[in-house]
Amino acid sequence: MVEFRRIVTKPGLVFDASVAGEAAAPLVLLLHGFAVSRHLYDAQMPALAQSGFFAVAPDQRGYSAGARPDPADFAQYDIERLIEDALDLAAAVGHGARRFHLVGHDWGGSLAWEIAHRHPDRLGSLTMLSRPHPDAFGRALRDDPEQPHRSRHHKAFLDPGAAAGLLAEDAKWLRTRHAANGVPRAATEKHLSVLGDPQAMEAALAWYRARGTVHRPIGPVAVPTLFLWGDADDTVGRMAAEGTRDFVSAPYRFEVMPGVGHYAPDQVPERVTALLLEHLARHPV
Repeated sequence: MVEFRRIVTKPGLVFDASVAGEAAAPLVLLLHGFAVSRHLYDAQMPALAQSGFFAVAPDQRGYSAGARPDPADFAQYDIERLIEDALDLAAAVGHGARRFHLVGHDWGGSLAWEIAHRHPDRLGSLTMLSRPHPDAFGRALRDDPEQPHRSRHHKAFLDPGAAAGLLAEDAKWLRTRHAANGVPRAATEKHLSVLGDPQAMEAALAWYRARGTVHRPIGPVAVPTLFLWGDADDTVGRMAAEGTRDFVSAPYRFEVMPGVGHYAPDQVPERVTALLLEHLARHPV
């Protein structure tokens, strides 16, 4: 059974989270990306619990109303703060001294790559959804003529009026994007229940504004990694996806999902769940 929980990590930081399973079981921390929410993993949560894991999927900084510093203060949304949030969440649910499994999608994937690079001793495995290794992504931005166009929204989101534009006409941009990537309408409504107000959207965009247009390299990752990429993902091209293998120095599996877009857990939940459980079983903590 999936439960809603508010998790306090520090004064002023209270994260909304979905949790499932026994707290003493191996932790699987699932981090969502932009234009979605903790509900991205709704289909995976009960399956993880039934397989003997403790699954925790938070609405991240800015998405949770109780963990929403002023979006105009970009320092509050620096990647160092976001990484710290993830580790603090693991500690707050009782796994601060224990290894755990990490799952990341999109921006949550960017955090997960950084954590895996810096703290490989903390992780039993890494599962990546739609986010190439940062160094592979940087190389593709330089060498793949299509990747800058695929990533043009990164610059657009820096515009001060971006939040209003994304929410205009009943969030037409987000609804259109989700539909084009095979996200069911019911899932879109769940994500909008978290992200569909101006305060939440401004905070979500603060992640981009704190980073700017520079994608810094991080170096290789030494954690067993599963990378799931849909070949219909409009934001990540094949060069960046296939090139990720060059930056993982541990057991690595690259799974291409034909016809799948950017939000695989919403579009093909059964396939994602099966691959995730197989990966976790292969690399126990």
